[in-house]
Amino acid sequence: MDSSQINTQNIFYIPLENVNSEHCASIIDKELNTIDEIVEHIVELNNKRVKITTAHPAEAISKTVKEIRSLGYEVPSVKKAFPIINLSCASCANSSQNILSQQPGVISAAVNYANESAHIEYIPSLINPVKLKESLQEIGYDLLIEDSEDARDSLEIIHKEHFDSLKRRTIGALIFSIPLVSIGMTPSLMHQHWANYVMWALATPVVFFFGKQFFINAYKQSKHHTANMDTLVAVSTGIAYAFSVFNTLFPSFWTNQELESHVYFEASAVIIAFVLLGKTLEEKAKGNTSSAIKKLMGLQPKTVTVVQENEPIELPVRAVKPGMIILVKPGEKIAVDGVVLSGSSFVDESMISGEPIPVEKTPDSYVFSGTINQKGSFQFEAEKVGDETLLSQIIKTVQEAQGSKAPVQKLVDKIAGIFVPTVFIIALISFIIWIILGGNHGFIYGLQCFVTVLVIACPCALGLATPTAIMVGMGKGAEQGILIKNAESLEMAKKVNAVVLDKTGTITEGKPQVNDSKWFTEKKQPELNLLYSIEKSSEHPLADAVVHYINDESITFIPDIQIETITGRGIQGTYQDKKYYIGNLPLLKEYGIPLTEPVNQWVNEKLSLANTIILFADESQILASISISDPIKPSSKQAIKQLQEQGIEVYMLTGDNEQTAQRVSEQVGIHNFKAEVSPQGKIDFVTQLQNSSNDRKIVAMIGDGINDSTALAQADVGIAMGKGSDIAMDVAEMTIISGDLLKVSQAIKLSKQTVTTIKQNLFWASIYNVISIPIAAGILYPVNGFLLSPIIAGVVMALSSVSVVGNSILLKFRK
Repeated sequence: MDSSQINTQNIFYIPLENVNSEHCASIIDKELNTIDEIVEHIVELNNKRVKITTAHPAEAISKTVKEIRSLGYEVPSVKKAFPIINLSCASCANSSQNILSQQPGVISAAVNYANESAHIEYIPSLINPVKLKESLQEIGYDLLIEDSEDARDSLEIIHKEHFDSLKRRTIGALIFSIPLVSIGMTPSLMHQHWANYVMWALATPVVFFFGKQFFINAYKQSKHHTANMDTLVAVSTGIAYAFSVFNTLFPSFWTNQELESHVYFEASAVIIAFVLLGKTLEEKAKGNTSSAIKKLMGLQPKTVTVVQENEPIELPVRAVKPGMIILVKPGEKIAVDGVVLSGSSFVDESMISGEPIPVEKTPDSYVFSGTINQKGSFQFEAEKVGDETLLSQIIKTVQEAQGSKAPVQKLVDKIAGIFVPTVFIIALISFIIWIILGGNHGFIYGLQCFVTVLVIACPCALGLATPTAIMVGMGKGAEQGILIKNAESLEMAKKVNAVVLDKTGTITEGKPQVNDSKWFTEKKQPELNLLYSIEKSSEHPLADAVVHYINDESITFIPDIQIETITGRGIQGTYQDKKYYIGNLPLLKEYGIPLTEPVNQWVNEKLSLANTIILFADESQILASISISDPIKPSSKQAIKQLQEQGIEVYMLTGDNEQTAQRVSEQVGIHNFKAEVSPQGKIDFVTQLQNSSNDRKIVAMIGDGINDSTALAQADVGIAMGKGSDIAMDVAEMTIISGDLLKVSQAIKLSKQTVTTIKQNLFWASIYNVISIPIAAGILYPVNGFLLSPIIAGVVMALSSVSVVGNSILLKFRK
């Protein structure tokens, strides 16, 4: 291709990360050669970007990013959810999603009709939210791009104004339609010489004032060669109205052919009235599906009492900064996350954890935004504020999850994308067939069937079937303290038939305490300082227990110890060229450190009590041993029994010793367990269950620690305990905020209920269209002479969407 041809193309620069060598650049260069939409490309290593020349920018950029990421390199991008305004049906969501996806710089876009949001990933150097907003405005939609509390308040105002406007238009349309139907359906009135003119006068404001939005949106869609439900309503009512006007002004056109000049003013008006009524009921019902997220948002107080120079000052919550001292009075909502400094009280955390019993708060206890103080009063130091609080993270997670799409939704989106054009084709075919085979009344009946097919066809019921159920399911989970990251994991949880449990922090409290210790050499201060300092450098919960146990005024922390973590075994510290080991028996065996009879005897005694043993040794001998116990959670046994009663196989994996693992498994009723398992061993075990040739399992892995994170990622459904590590919660698809295992069974039952609701909704929405469209086309006329009235079609269409949303709302009330 010569340079003149290249110059007619568009040039874009895609930023790169972690591309640091010519070798990396050459790998990317080779891979981009396979993308047909790219005319020319250059990997600019010094500028950390790829220059591409293309005539199809949106597709080329999206494919380029996916190829680069598949190679293990990164393209910096922004993922964000924006409220989207003026969606009127599932086809609208599909067309707006297509428009967003076609913008150069957008990597992915997903529009959810049920909660009216657009989840977009884009490259900020190529496109910004303002351009995204403008692209949607061209086809009649809008994007709310401001991200502030004022913007969220304005969104509520917009939704309220939209609903109020819809309600006013519905009432107005019904007021004009009632006398219109009375005339059109009463033989003694409809044949009066003035009847057609009165019906014309009554129908005109309904069609062109109360229903004008249908025509405006249909026009905007047509400019981009797309169609949606507004198009169906506008074309059907517009044709019925125009045909009626013609017959009113020129009745002789039909009477000269010995045919009656029918008018359909009442049909055009009533269709719009009932569609508006259906939309009003649908909006009301959709608002109920998101009640859970509204409840969570309502937990955030607007003001807070801050203590400055020993004086209480009331400030708006947005003004609170980390480090500020906050006073909480009896009955007040806690505004931000922090640590109690003074005072004590009991705090109701049920809205976050799902646990009804208030939690005692004393100095050093954590408190969370949105929870409610009971009778006491206390002061705490703010640590996490704004979007960083636990409540804000929960709200964000639930919103993202409600906006995600279940796998079945992808098929529904494809159907919605071709639904309206298909309906137009069916309507035209029925019209033509009626003209050919319908005799003298063929045109009249054909026109009636054409209008009826357009009216009764409803992509909304199909489009609402999955997302409304997902929204209710996610919200119900959040109310119970179960955070679900996406629709796919909610759907997958139903299929789980094997649960793998980590022991520490999952089955047990995760608060290990030292109950005994023994020195096998003379106890010396230098060795005690080393033991303290090495354990102080570790993040393992067992190390915290040891540090807490031996910490006193005589202990000196030694900072210049070289630390090396030995995953699944323990920790090694090097000080003054001498190595020290703290860990389990396999660690010491690995390094050839002998186990003497006194050590062996003491260790076996403690192991028989289901205690965890930590050994402290130098390069030649064991210096000391520490016995640690971790009590089992009160609810663990019942939770495991519930899972087994559902036919789910339960396994326990632990890095602890065999005796402790066996004792714990016996106490909670687990028959399958493995002890002394490394993090890699946990991955291998999960993979083995998944790949079993005889009985492949759908595996849920439940854990709370960093060492569980890779196994959580490997599992079909990863479930993290909310009081565990942040990494585990980031990796997992679900989080049990309270850490109560009973919630796992609830999560699986919730998944089953939600999937059942989705199937019911999809069945109803599909069967509705499969049955109603042929009937509207007149398929029953040759059998029994039945032709469906366009007015009845409007009623049925309105009810179809409302019934689907109503069925989803029923999910809220199931146990």
